Amino acid sequence: MKKSRTIVGSVIAISMLLMSCQSNQKKEKSITLSDKKRQQSAAFIQGEALFKGKGNCYSCHRAARKSIGPSILKIMEVYKAQDGDIIGFLQQKTAPIVDPENYSVMKTNFAVLKHFSEQELKALAEYMNEIASTH
Repeated sequence: MKKSRTIVGSVIAISMLLMSCQSNQKKEKSITLSDKKRQQSAAFIQGEALFKGKGNCYSCHRAARKSIGPSILKIMEVYKAQDGDIIGFLQQKTAPIVDPENYSVMKTNFAVLKHFSEQELKALAEYMNEIASTH
């Protein structure tokens, strides 16, 4: 009986030790995020704030369903399939390729987009790409 308690105790102790090591490994991975990952996260956060705030994009576009305008998913799907330049479109340097018949409605919002910096436009594109890739 005493031997079986010792064996059970040893098994429990080893199990706890192994779980503790795995827990430390997970913590270590999250601490050592690459600079690129941190930048992507910052760009995503900035892009989301622009999409829902300053850019007012959310008033017409939703993540996965059509609203007044096409969904983020649809926009990014078309831009990816046609190797389009979403930033160029937002800067009015390229023609619309998603719902071009509704361009006149979207065009009224370009006054706001003219005040976006290159970094803000890249962050907005990063946000939209990330949203599209998760759906």
